[in-house]
Amino acid sequence: MPARNPASGGCTATLLLGYYSAMAQEALRHPGRVAGACYLLVSLLAIYLTISGPAPLEAPGLGDSLYFVLIGLHVVWGVLLLMPPASRAAAFDCRRVRRFIQVPEALLAYAVVLFLFAWVFAINANMDYVQRFIEMGGDLRLALDTETERAIAVLRYGPFLVLNLAFYLLLRVLRPQLVRRAIAPSLIADRDTVARTVRWPAVWGLMLVFLSVFLSATALPSFLNLNGVALLGFVSLAPLLLALRGSSYARGVFFAVVYGTLTTLVVNFWLGTFSLVSLQISVIIFLFFYLLFIVPALWFYRRVAVLRFTVIPLAWTGFELLRSSGFLGYPWALIAHSQYAVLPLIQMAAFSGVWGISFVLLLVNAGLAELLAGVGSGRRPPLMPLLGALALLGSAMFVGTAVLAADGLDQRQPDRTVRIALIQQNSDPRKHEYRRTFTSLTRLTDQSLAYNPDIVAWSETAFVPNIRRWSQEDPRYHSLARLVQDFVRYQHSIATWLVTGNDDYARVFDDEGSEVERHHFNAAVLFSDRGERKQTYHKIRLVPFTEHFPYEHIFPRVHALLQEYDVHFWEPGSERTVFEHPMFRFSTPICFEDVFPDEVRRFVLEGTEVILNITNDYWSLTEVQAKQHFVGGMFRAVENRRPLVRSTASGLTSHVDEYGRILATLPYYEELYLVADVEIAADQPITFYTRHGDWFPVTALALLPIMLLISDRNRLAARLKRARNPEPRGPRRWPAILRGRLRSRRDD
Repeated sequence: MPARNPASGGCTATLLLGYYSAMAQEALRHPGRVAGACYLLVSLLAIYLTISGPAPLEAPGLGDSLYFVLIGLHVVWGVLLLMPPASRAAAFDCRRVRRFIQVPEALLAYAVVLFLFAWVFAINANMDYVQRFIEMGGDLRLALDTETERAIAVLRYGPFLVLNLAFYLLLRVLRPQLVRRAIAPSLIADRDTVARTVRWPAVWGLMLVFLSVFLSATALPSFLNLNGVALLGFVSLAPLLLALRGSSYARGVFFAVVYGTLTTLVVNFWLGTFSLVSLQISVIIFLFFYLLFIVPALWFYRRVAVLRFTVIPLAWTGFELLRSSGFLGYPWALIAHSQYAVLPLIQMAAFSGVWGISFVLLLVNAGLAELLAGVGSGRRPPLMPLLGALALLGSAMFVGTAVLAADGLDQRQPDRTVRIALIQQNSDPRKHEYRRTFTSLTRLTDQSLAYNPDIVAWSETAFVPNIRRWSQEDPRYHSLARLVQDFVRYQHSIATWLVTGNDDYARVFDDEGSEVERHHFNAAVLFSDRGERKQTYHKIRLVPFTEHFPYEHIFPRVHALLQEYDVHFWEPGSERTVFEHPMFRFSTPICFEDVFPDEVRRFVLEGTEVILNITNDYWSLTEVQAKQHFVGGMFRAVENRRPLVRSTASGLTSHVDEYGRILATLPYYEELYLVADVEIAADQPITFYTRHGDWFPVTALALLPIMLLISDRNRLAARLKRARNPEPRGPRRWPAILRGRLRSRRDD
């Protein structure tokens, strides 16, 4: 074997290095062509995997259409990038460079959203109740196991994510001046002015948005930290506000919508286990919510000159109220919820509601963003916005500490102490194992009776068969009638008051007295210690699209589509029932009603002394959802200065006092009971929030036009002042290019 020549090997390495160096230089000279080829190759790979890869789509359904749109967008973009310069200029007009930079941002965001949807879909693939939907025509394609579906998600969306992320990063590292010029205002053409005007928050805006999504999700109870990280609530929105501050109007809208969409998806991932359309509908709704919020908010931000850094916090505080109102209202994962364990801070909820806490956090984030935006600008970073926000935070903490200290020094004994047995049976009503669930409920109740409770509380739909209906049927012929008969006998035998979640209905009669319709309700029913049915509450605030859809006649196709996905509709109740027990008065907000501040406030105004939430969060199969629900509901205790107890199917069963102290909880997904001694003061106060409601966010929104009027007045006054006292002009200076031409003519 001939000896290898080292010089020959070194020469080959040099040639290869030179070849790849030339290729890299060519790529830098023509990045559009290289990118276009990459986009087409990845698109062709995706098409191959879809048609005949290891996991082909045999029967594509409606849910796969968004994936095909993703492929189509990449194909179109790749073709446009490969067009000759003249055609490409005609296609892009004068903004081709700007689109060359910004389109990959949009494609990356879209791919991330679809990948997260696919990942959540994979998590739910093994659920037994999901498999019951497998016969639903071709609208859904269900995986047989989670691991397979996860692999498919990575295989399909991974190449798009890597391609767009690599293109995004390489452009900003290798061609930063091109990126700055692309996102600079159109009138700025000078290179030095671009470098001075377009700073790093604008260049890395999308990454800042992704960072804000991660921090916002982690600040709340999440799969990373079940208790959340309260400190992150003070910094989680600063990256987003930085991106909004340094971007154009259109890019700011894009960044805010991406943030809202991703945050909704990541925080509410468990909605995919409620029904197969809940998460998709929620994300779409919040996409439009954030769009409707950010368009006017950024307009005000660019017009207001007085205390500009407060504009976004004021607008966002109002936005939290608006997204919590109406049929689509969903006050879940509010910014303030990250502070549930910071007792001194949350005391201000008795004055401002949960909204005031959100405003304080937003203001600190805005002040921090102002400070960071000044870094690298050549000027002293502004400190006053952050110092002002910290001063407000410190004041709120000081007052809250004083309130807690005053309560600790109060030696007055409670007027009454009510003992409530909260039963957590750890069962899923969807499985229709009604007899087994009833057995668990009675066993746990019997154990709790050893502590002589004044009332026993079962969770939402703990006893599913409609008591009103099946108590009228013959038990010999109907199994549900026999079960209801057993329930009635058992409740009478324990000689203790009991409240339970149940189905209920109301009959509708025509003028002749004939029944024409029945309205079904999600209800709470109170039974006395003698077995008498005393009062019934019908849930008023129903979950949109999955429990209630009032627009059947306006959107019949939407209504029909929802029913195809096994959605069961209820009618909303109309009366705020306050249950009368011999020892106290209480209300039972059902399920997520306790996260609506105004709903619970109205119960308190009706005379509620104790808030007793009954809920069933078993369906989520995750502790994250149960903890988020608990966190959102516990603020009602502080807002109204009423003790809160929660009886849940699987967690978080708990007892919270009127200052937000968590006195007791049960572990998640275990068959247990909690006996809570609830102290009721003789003179329960009506707080400022209880009396005046959501005044704080309304005031925040009202301040925005006032600030705009003041800013416009100041601008007009300054303009008039300049007109009356024009500044003296200096010596006339010709533009540099003309000065050079004049000088050359003199030399000639």
